[in-house]
Amino acid sequence: MSKAFTKESDAGDDDDEVALPALPQGTKNYLTPQGYARLRSELMGLLDEERPKVVEVVSWAAKNGDRSENGDYLYGKKRLREIDRRIRFLTKRLDIAEVVDPSAHHGHDQVFFGATVTYANQKGDERTITIKGIDEADNQKGEVSWIAPIARALLKARVGDEVVLQTPGGVERIEVVEVNYPAPAKG
Repeated sequence: MSKAFTKESDAGDDDDEVALPALPQGTKNYLTPQGYARLRSELMGLLDEERPKVVEVVSWAAKNGDRSENGDYLYGKKRLREIDRRIRFLTKRLDIAEVVDPSAHHGHDQVFFGATVTYANQKGDERTITIKGIDEADNQKGEVSWIAPIARALLKARVGDEVVLQTPGGVERIEVVEVNYPAPAKG
């Protein structure tokens, strides 16, 4: 579930803004083409489908009398605030997005945005991650944001390079084992 849906306000103030995940000063909101399309699709779904349905329910519930005890009305208004909050969030993030196609680096062995990187720690344990945008990274799928410490350590490294990663447990040296990018789309 997105953080944009978790912030609640007892006052029901529509001016509450969800704090955007922090971007380093002076940088852009990098997204892969797939990440941009997914966020845009979510925004269009909210605007074209979900919001009109909720507005219809709230309008119907408002006509049913006492709004203070009308569950459909109260829940609908709350859901409408959540939807509007998510719409504002997505609109702001898409407005500042810079779409970067990782397939442009297909065949290269240097780590850039969009790379899938396999690295090994000092014990020889290997792990594979994909470097993505802040709004699209999913740790459950092995995706990390390009501003995550591991991604920052790996960026611009090449296969065979050893990089230093600052961890809460101290300094760790990791070696880049493999770098992959998606193949360019044929067309």
